[in-house]
Amino acid sequence: MGDANTPRPPSNGAVAAASTSRLRQFINSPAGPKTIFFWAPAMKWALVIAGLRDINRPVERVSTAQNVALAATGAIWARWSFQIVPKNYSLATVNVFVCATGLYHLARKAKAYMATRSA
Repeated sequence: MGDANTPRPPSNGAVAAASTSRLRQFINSPAGPKTIFFWAPAMKWALVIAGLRDINRPVERVSTAQNVALAATGAIWARWSFQIVPKNYSLATVNVFVCATGLYHLARKAKAYMATRSA
């Protein structure tokens, strides 16, 4: 350890206070973790993960009705997330991905259907 005459680096109290203040701002923000605006998008990522896992599923086992519903609700909720106050960009992002995975599987179904019709 240094002796009493060794200069000490400046205190990081201001940095710690600023980071604590930012954390507190995030926690108490209108779209922070105390609100549904935070938790709804966080939980909705499970739908995206499920859609991505279905990529390896045979196309005949992919549900058309389910993917129509996912694509439609993803598009509707993505639009809605820009109409509410506060604007919820995380909700918009997850819903764009929900819509995209639904549309991807519908395109797979359509491609398989066209292949069987032409054969």
